[in-house]
Amino acid sequence: MNARYAEFALSFEAHDLDAGAFHHLDHVGVAYEMLRKYDFMDAMVRYAENIKIIATKAGAADKFNATITFVFMSLIAERMETTRHAGYDDFIAQNQDLTSKDVLRKWYSTERLQSDLARIVFLMADATR
Repeated sequence: MNARYAEFALSFEAHDLDAGAFHHLDHVGVAYEMLRKYDFMDAMVRYAENIKIIATKAGAADKFNATITFVFMSLIAERMETTRHAGYDDFIAQNQDLTSKDVLRKWYSTERLQSDLARIVFLMADATR
């Protein structure tokens, strides 16, 4: 367990964190902690609801993206189940691609991922590689 992200996850669930200081790697760390704590479906719903609430409180409700949230949570969960790791730091060391927002470009075009529709519903991948 990474104490920083365990603490972030508590603040995240309490909607008590500074959205402007909550960066991509923080999202990954909180997702990891929530997936450790809850089964996949519960973690997904809780994570998405909390992101929406935090974004709305920060005046950026339009920043929430259902597709990005679902895909990253799914990818992290899959990797957690298929990678032998001794906690978050080891997990990230073995899955460095998760530290980049660009990892989703393997499966999604920028246009599709940033579309208004992607913000409100999960969209299937469109990139062919």
